[in-house]
Amino acid sequence: MLAIAIVGYLIFNLIIGLWASRRIHTTTDFVLAGRKLPLILAASATFATWFGSETIMGAPSEFIEHGVLGIIEDPFGAALCLFLVGIFFARRFYKMNIITFCDFFRIRYGRNAELLSAILIIPSYFSWIAAQLLAMGIVLKIVLGLPLTECILLSSVVVVLYTIWGGMWSISITDFIQTIMIIVGLLIVAVVLYEKVGGFTPLIKAAPKSFFRFYPEFTFKNYAEYFAAWITIGLGSIPQQDVFQRVMSAKSADVSVKATLLSSLMYLTVALLPLFIGLCGHHLYPTSAGSDRQMIIPNMVLQHMSLPLQILFFGALVSAILSTTSSAIMAPAAVLGENIVKFFKPDLTDKQLLAIIRIGIVLITAICIYMAATRESIFELVAESSAFSLVCLFVPLAAGLYWKSTNQTGCIISMLAGLVVWLVCVRIETDYPPLLYGLLASFIGMAAGISFGQKQKITKAI
Repeated sequence: MLAIAIVGYLIFNLIIGLWASRRIHTTTDFVLAGRKLPLILAASATFATWFGSETIMGAPSEFIEHGVLGIIEDPFGAALCLFLVGIFFARRFYKMNIITFCDFFRIRYGRNAELLSAILIIPSYFSWIAAQLLAMGIVLKIVLGLPLTECILLSSVVVVLYTIWGGMWSISITDFIQTIMIIVGLLIVAVVLYEKVGGFTPLIKAAPKSFFRFYPEFTFKNYAEYFAAWITIGLGSIPQQDVFQRVMSAKSADVSVKATLLSSLMYLTVALLPLFIGLCGHHLYPTSAGSDRQMIIPNMVLQHMSLPLQILFFGALVSAILSTTSSAIMAPAAVLGENIVKFFKPDLTDKQLLAIIRIGIVLITAICIYMAATRESIFELVAESSAFSLVCLFVPLAAGLYWKSTNQTGCIISMLAGLVVWLVCVRIETDYPPLLYGLLASFIGMAAGISFGQKQKITKAI
């Protein structure tokens, strides 16, 4: 019965995608839902940006093992990201009336910066998408009993089809439905477990010392790692196309800002439910996850909950992963078409561009299927994605909006310096988080480029 319910839900998503395809007439319709989303759809779509496998499966396993300090990155850093986008970026982006995040680089820095930003942003999504496909494969393996690779392929086909058909319209509509399922499903499971555990007191008493500590012991290294955890998603996911798409899909600048701030609040509160469920499950059934802590919640629900609760929970889990995966796949595909293919073929018609974006969705998914089939950690895959965009793109983005002296030279040096230093530090395994070195190098590169540009102006003036 559980398998029938989940398969039925997957088919339902395909039907929505097919229905939404009737609204797709232009690239703007496909990528940005025609910039017509009302507050409720815009907020639910933005909330669903990251409420996926890491939130329900990755973060609870980190929480159980490391306590509060283990989940600073998500949900706290993710909620911070949405808050910062709403306060500092949403209105400015919306008023630019552009299709992709990389269009900003063209307008602010020039065509070369646009191309480089597109080349860098596309691979940053591979680990993120792979994490979602891996999680969906694990869920379907549990529910359907099929091999993991086949389950990854099945989920990929479903996501690709309804994304290709309906674009941002199907994503937004399914996100709204999926958000309701997520909240209702997790709330009911949380309430049932709360009653079984007997309240918060037994959990607090059973937890190790400092388990609920929100900040580390005071050493420079501890606080460097703490800061890195906050900014991995908190800043690293700001320069991302999937966040940008949600900002630009709202029907007005005011709706865009309100939707982003509302989604930040929703994420911070709703994302606490999987943490609570995971802690309760570990307390009640400490051996239910086996050796894989990522499976603590799914296994606990499957083994110890009634069939209606299983359907609610796995429906919510499938909803969360589907919504995240679909938008994550479409984001780099839109950049591929708009900022790379169109860079070399500027005379593309809108119909041709739309076809290229759809082809890009299939190609990018194929790459990520391979990654999902060869990796094991959802949490690590997500962290890789956010760190990549943080060291390459955050400084040029923020500086381009708030630092008038920035120029193309500074932008390009910033992106390349951040990437190279980060990769080197990852390779040599530095004592401090590599992304800190990469972010610092990116800032220094921007400053150096600005200084070089100013010297050139002085030389020309003389």
